[in-house]
Amino acid sequence: MDEEYDVIVLGTGLKECILSGLLSVDGLKVLHMDRNDYYGGDSTSLNLIKLWKRFRGNDNPPENLGSGKEYNVDMIPKFMMANGSLVRVLIHTNVTKYLKFKAVDGSFVYNKGKIYKVPATDVEALKSTLMGLFEKRRARKFFIYVQDYEENDPKSHEGLDLNKITARDLISKYELEDDTIDFIGHALALQIDDSYLDEPAMGFLNRMKLYAESLARFQGGSPYIYPMYGLGELPQAFARLSAVYGGTYMLNKPDCKVEFDADGKAFGVSSEGETAKCKKVVCDPSYLSNKVQKVGKVARAICIMSHPIPETNDSHSVQVILPQKQLGRKSDMYLFCCSYAHNVAPKGKYIAFVSTEAETDNPKAELKPGVDLLGPVDEIFYETYDRFVPTNNQDTDNCFISTSYDATTHFESTVKDVIAMYSKITGKVLDLSVDLSAASAGAEEQDSS
Repeated sequence: MDEEYDVIVLGTGLKECILSGLLSVDGLKVLHMDRNDYYGGDSTSLNLIKLWKRFRGNDNPPENLGSGKEYNVDMIPKFMMANGSLVRVLIHTNVTKYLKFKAVDGSFVYNKGKIYKVPATDVEALKSTLMGLFEKRRARKFFIYVQDYEENDPKSHEGLDLNKITARDLISKYELEDDTIDFIGHALALQIDDSYLDEPAMGFLNRMKLYAESLARFQGGSPYIYPMYGLGELPQAFARLSAVYGGTYMLNKPDCKVEFDADGKAFGVSSEGETAKCKKVVCDPSYLSNKVQKVGKVARAICIMSHPIPETNDSHSVQVILPQKQLGRKSDMYLFCCSYAHNVAPKGKYIAFVSTEAETDNPKAELKPGVDLLGPVDEIFYETYDRFVPTNNQDTDNCFISTSYDATTHFESTVKDVIAMYSKITGKVLDLSVDLSAASAGAEEQDSS
């Protein structure tokens, strides 16, 4: 291999595929390699036989589960905000033409032992059974403030300096109860802990605004969308994009090893006796395990069911957020469910996931509050995986390493990492001001069928 590449990307996980797509569109010469013989890395989707093999050690799933080929079970289950940054990336790169999306039916929150629909507007706040009468009125006033707020129109800030005042101070003006603050922060602003309360209110408001605008987009029951046939379609779509712009893909390349010069700078990747030269290496933590550190562990239950999650209005696809305080935990728990409606299971079957940041060595016991909400399950698989973050200095070693996927069932934190990596690799800011209507055709077309 005498050619030199601008970037070699190792691993075809979603983050790596988005980056190789973005870098190829930018005109960089990209070589993308993976030790596996399939796309997706940790974020792949498995059919029933592969799922069975991975968790049960054989390839004979019971016949009552239906056709194994009709299953597409995400190993990192996440929904996308309809107006969120991942959808903007899809439009920016024109990957939308390779994918079909369908809106997600419902967005719910767990409170005092029950599941409630997440109210996201002043009208919904007044109807919600989540709050008492007086609290509804206070919440309604707060939602009206959020709806009228525009980041670039100081008049709509009602005299508050939102870069200085904290989210806690802003919320306290409306005298909202703790449970209300809990669902607003965790189920609407999608914060993963309560540290946001002591940060400037502007970021918190922008996240609530994103939720409300995403919800309005398809007039569905949730702000989320999800690809037909599952998330395994995404890495492949970005791989196609990269190929269109001249990127080269090589799967099934064992022992990919990053090569460093005497100064510790990466200059290439060798596999099967050949070395491809490059200026920069992008990879997931498994390819440079000496340059990352473990920061946590995700615990997850994967369930196959023959019914929707109870108390979710028979939703075929749904996210339920269980805020940490409701469970007496340090981290939130997430339920994710989708079904044959998104072509990820045979007719009549539902796939549900319960995910959280592990706080003990007993994932079964930790996940129980979430699993108990699912009702009877046909099959359940438990797994845990470690989360890593990079510890290297990119300026000295030319290596750009992604962080592991967290327990959230939405893409906001994932894409934040991708966009930050893009800027470090290229020195440019990714412009995501796109025409959002470009992604709606797929979702509406699917919905009307």
